[in-house]
Amino acid sequence: MTAVRISCPVNPSEDEEKVRSAVLSIFPDAELSLNDGRLEGEATLDRFSKAIRRQKILDATRAVMIMNSRGNTTRLSLNKQVATVGKVSFADKRPVLGAIEVTIEDDDLMALIDRVAPITVDGEEVIQ
Repeated sequence: MTAVRISCPVNPSEDEEKVRSAVLSIFPDAELSLNDGRLEGEATLDRFSKAIRRQKILDATRAVMIMNSRGNTTRLSLNKQVATVGKVSFADKRPVLGAIEVTIEDDDLMALIDRVAPITVDGEEVIQ
């Protein structure tokens, strides 16, 4: 079973609804609540998976997911400013306003990565 947890800081200088909207633009089914200055919740990867295909960043996403995997968990840091326009962009190490932190757990993490961000050849998905 796949578990996708979202966590994103809401800084005092930010509008909570705008940050919420940024997260929901990539994870529209996320059920978010504000806890100690952070939006937190669970979601699915459906829209995320479609966005990385539309943006043609499957290889980059796959590399990040594999590089950040430990056991049955992987983590992604997404730029929340870019997310406001519904695009996926991986965040720098320490973004000034923080990032949308995504933690993904699955019993068969590599199979999940293959589904979400499959291998490509010449920019086309390789169906396995």
